[in-house]
Amino acid sequence: MHKTATETFSSTKHTFSIIGNHTIDIEVTHNPFHLPLNSLFLMAARVNTKRSFLFVSKVLGKHIPVKPAVSMLGGAALAACLLQKVYNITFPTLTKRIVDGLIDEDKADIALEFLMENPMIIPEKVKIIGFAETATALGHSVFAAFLENVEYIHTTRELLVDKTSIINFEEEHSHATSHRFYSLNEDFLIGQEPILLVDDEITTGKTTLNIIRDIQRSFPRKHYVVMSLLDWRSEEDKRKFGDLEEELGITITPISLIRGKALVHNQPNLQNREINLTKLSNTGNRIHKIYLPHSQFNYASYRSVDSIGDVNENPYLLETGRFGISPIEQARFMSKAKEVGRFLNTYRKAESQTLVLGSGEFMYVPMAIAHYMGGNVRFHSTTRSPIYPNAQAGYGAQNAFQFRNPEDPGVINFFYNLPYGGYDDLFLFLERDVSEKRLQTLTQVLANLGVKSVYLVICSYSNSNCS
Repeated sequence: MHKTATETFSSTKHTFSIIGNHTIDIEVTHNPFHLPLNSLFLMAARVNTKRSFLFVSKVLGKHIPVKPAVSMLGGAALAACLLQKVYNITFPTLTKRIVDGLIDEDKADIALEFLMENPMIIPEKVKIIGFAETATALGHSVFAAFLENVEYIHTTRELLVDKTSIINFEEEHSHATSHRFYSLNEDFLIGQEPILLVDDEITTGKTTLNIIRDIQRSFPRKHYVVMSLLDWRSEEDKRKFGDLEEELGITITPISLIRGKALVHNQPNLQNREINLTKLSNTGNRIHKIYLPHSQFNYASYRSVDSIGDVNENPYLLETGRFGISPIEQARFMSKAKEVGRFLNTYRKAESQTLVLGSGEFMYVPMAIAHYMGGNVRFHSTTRSPIYPNAQAGYGAQNAFQFRNPEDPGVINFFYNLPYGGYDDLFLFLERDVSEKRLQTLTQVLANLGVKSVYLVICSYSNSNCS
């Protein structure tokens, strides 16, 4: 793996107001594609004692609804950065289309189709790991940008009964700290191939250092690449990366679309402050279930146990990347995604405004399908992350909705930025089937959003009557 000099960039300074006099000063020191910050994120207050603010991405498809192609181009932009910085390889025409699609969503669909027809080439084999829950789709999008020499897997919060995690590590600032790693190929991490670790944002880098240390303990190698949309590490945090390089005899290369420094002012304590959930109106729409044909996907028949001790015997999808995925398997999935997208589009009315919601770490599969569901489709996902909502202009969480996770009722989930009556139809994707009882708090929210037609899209078949 070769390293090249980075390009020069004149730093720029910005101030963002969050709530009241809670502000953040940002100095951008690295912006290789000269992306406007307002095309990448908004700010919000996070209900967390360890970190009270959040860069709410306009690219991820997590908290803010986006055109599916925009989110997929976010990973492609990181892939282009990787090739440029590490291998001194550029694809000027493709990169320009990717960047244009990130800045102007009207150009995103054409840019993504061009990428699919002209995938990038990486000159050596690499392993790509996306971090759950937020970066599962981002990591998958990085992987999907390449033609060959790549394999992808994402970490998971799921706890499987029948399979042992190859590695375990902790994410210290998260509300769900434990990451697990289940590969169908037990030898996935064996070898000297560089590992590309993909996260949406690096603030301190502790999560990354934790996983590198854990991998290196059992599967040593020489080179890691840390990829993120945003990198806000302090000089002290960067020194910790250098210390780990020296300690383990490795090289860690950071790749990001934006890098800089963030200084927080007047940080409020919101830990004991109630999240003002958006009040629901009694529209009482009926929820329709759509079971996708079993032939559309491949399955992993593992049982999981949730936080209250209940076992779910319904299968997972292999296409998510949770158990590893290759470029050949990715190509087959995209062909299936087109079929499923066109099928689900038949449920929509002409020119309707449609929202597709993923659930938790189950993001890339519904995102890819949403891309093929026709025009006027937006995508984002449910999340574990509690954010304080505020209706002020430019704030990252205009409203908030809360429910119990159907796949783990011991975990509270949220979704944000869904205006009442803002969509004609809504498709919420669940990877695995669950009981009506477990769906109750979620369907109560969905039925009262002023959406004319609401569909639950179940992607796996049922092995049990989950309690």
